[in-house]
Formats: sequence, C-alpha cells, structure tokens
Amino acid sequence: MNEPSGTSRYAIKLDYLFARVTGGWKMGLERTSELLSLLGDPQARVPAFHVAGTNGKGSVISTLEALLRGQGLRVGKYTSPHLIDFRERIAVNGVPISEEDVVAFIERWTPDVERLGATFFEATTAMAFDHFVREKVDVSVIEVGLGGRLDSTNVITPVAAGVSSIGIDHVQYLGDTLELIAREKAGIFKRGVPAVIGESDPKLRAFLTELAREAGASPVRPVADEWKVADISVALDGTRFTLTTERGTRRLRTPLIGRYQALNAATALSMIESAGAPYALAAIDPQASLDNVRIAGRFQSVGSIIFDVAHNPAGCAVLCETLQSVKPARPLTCLMTALRDKDWQAMMTTLAPMVDRFVLASPPSVPADRSWTLAEALDFAVSNGWRATAVADFDRALADARTGSGTTLITGSFHTVGDAMARLQVSPLMA
Repeated sequence: MNEPSGTSRYAIKLDYLFARVTGGWKMGLERTSELLSLLGDPQARVPAFHVAGTNGKGSVISTLEALLRGQGLRVGKYTSPHLIDFRERIAVNGVPISEEDVVAFIERWTPDVERLGATFFEATTAMAFDHFVREKVDVSVIEVGLGGRLDSTNVITPVAAGVSSIGIDHVQYLGDTLELIAREKAGIFKRGVPAVIGESDPKLRAFLTELAREAGASPVRPVADEWKVADISVALDGTRFTLTTERGTRRLRTPLIGRYQALNAATALSMIESAGAPYALAAIDPQASLDNVRIAGRFQSVGSIIFDVAHNPAGCAVLCETLQSVKPARPLTCLMTALRDKDWQAMMTTLAPMVDRFVLASPPSVPADRSWTLAEALDFAVSNGWRATAVADFDRALADARTGSGTTLITGSFHTVGDAMARLQVSPLMA
C-alpha cells in the first residue's frame, strides 16, 4: 500500500486536529499547561506580547509584528482563526509553519493530546509555542482566541498585555453584558506587567483600567486618556492620523483602512513603549515600520471587491463607518453569511442602510451545526423591505454578487471571506 503524499498526510493530520473542535470549547488552562510542560514549557522561553479584544485585536497584533520586525527582530505570530489554510495561524517573520512541521507535531504529540483531552485550540497553542522555540524567534505576538482569563494562551507572562475594544460576542462563554465580557478580557492583565487599554468608550475604558490595577498590572496605560489621536482621515490607501504623546506630535499613516485603525495603531505603539528595552526603540520613529503592516480580510480592497471579516454587530457598525468614509462605487452588493450563534439580525440591520442588494449564502467551510438558515435570513431581509436573494451554492452566490458594475462587499464571518478568497485566488499571506 502506498504511503500518502506529504500534502495528503498534512490533510489527514489536520482532519484529526479539527475533529477535536466537535467537543465544544473547554475553558481553563490546566490541559494547556500540562501539554506545554511535556514540551519543556516553550511559552516561558520566548518573550511575548499578548492581545485580547472583541474587535481590533488582529490589527493590533499585525501592527506589533511590523514594528518589531522593523527593529530587525525575528518575530513569531500566533493568530486565529485562519482564512484559507491552518498554517496562517503560526508564522515567523511572515513565513507560515510548514506542512511537515504540522504533521511532525501532531504525530509526536497525539497520544498526549488524547490522554489529556486537549482541544483543537489547546493543541494548536502548544504547537505555536513549540514552533517559535524551534525557530529561535526573538519575540512573539500572541492573539487571544476567546475571552482572555481562561483562554489557553493565558499561560504566558508577557512583556506587555493589551485589550483593544469590547463588544457583545460569544455570550454563551463570556457573559451577556459588556462589563462581564470586559472582565474576561481583562483576565490577561498580570501583576507587574504593563497593561494597555485601547477601548474608546470612556466608561468601559475606566472599568478596564480599574480591573488592570486590581490585577496589579504596572504601568496601566489607557491610550485614549494618555495620548491624543486626532485629525483622522480614511482613504483606500490607508488611515492617516495625528498622534500626540509626551514625545510630541506626529502625523502617521497605517495601511489598514478605517477610523478605528488609528486607535489600534496607537495601542500597539503604547504596548511597544510600555514593554521597555529593547522593544521601545520601535516606537521612536515608527512610520517606516507602519508602512509594512498587513492583515488580510480587514477592509481589504482587491479590485472592485472589499473583504471584511466583521462577524458581530459592533464589527458591522465599524465596517459601515469605513464604507461611509471611502465611498466605494455603487451599487454596493453584499455577499453575506453569518454563523447561527451570532446576532445576524442585528448585523444585517446595521449593514442594510449601506447596501443596495444582499446576496445571502452558506459558505462550505462552516460546520453544519453552526450555519445559519438561509430561508430564515431571506425572510428577515424581505420583511424589512431590503432587496435580497438567497443562493445556497456558494460559487453561484459569489458569481451573482459580482455581476454588474459597482462594488462587491464580502462579509459576515471568517468563513465567508476565506471561502471567497480561496475561490478568487486571493492569498491571505500576501495581504
């Protein structure tokens, strides 16, 4: 019997790893800690920046990566979820982990993963830390998967911890109020570790500041209270803003598009400064490094298509604000899908004033038990008087949404954007 090819072995091993998603999300750090202990505690051998938040954390992570790489550091990046290929989650200086390394890790550690009952995300987190040690990175940037306090990435003691913005999401795990969710996100703040708060809402920012101080974090830096972010202008080539700090006033630009990206950039700069030497050097003259910030699927414009992974009402509100700023060519057709456990009615209601037509679909990568019901989504749109069609086949839906002139907006979930990118041959690794 022939041995599977390298790519086939990779697919087979990934199937095993993804199968562990079906057991549901298990909160807690015990399994991750025990698995990492077997690996020699790699998480303790690489300095790390740690970022939580409902929206914006991916942008902060990508900005941190660019700033640190701009100083000549070798940077590991761990993010989730991926858009097309699992390997996007774990990268060193922009190069994703190899298929061979993924296969080797799964084959070596499968017995222990099974014995411990470790989840997909717990095993992946251990794989990331192990890879960073093997690749001899100087520093890593780590994105929280879900929440913060009990997320498996919270086994680290970082050089700085940051929380971007807070919104209603994952209520079954984190709570159904902004305060409860903020408390979970603030669980990454630790005694003696700098805490940076990128939340724009004054009340939530004050609450997060209080939680950081209760945790013993030091210093505690609420960005919007300490620094002034002003004169924000948004265009298809990025976001320009004026940042005033104790260093003085500077005009900066991030390639990421949206008013909120100014505060995300400031949050990353504050984290860099707060971490001290050798990282703080990256904040002195950051523009050359900011020019290299890249992140796929965050208001990413490719020809007449805009990709945006907005997957909750707050994310959709920010998306609409950005659409108003850049004024893409009309008509604007929105190819939208959403997960069943999201508040998709509020998402559609938020998007509707900006959209000329909805094309509702079901991306093939969504597990059946998480996919929304197309007929229900169409009924909701029609009952509100919105122009909408429902197309079950994703390829046909994508073709329909791209018919005619104007702009196609693809949004609603990481699955929507990832499945569309794969079909349109847009690489998330080249964004």
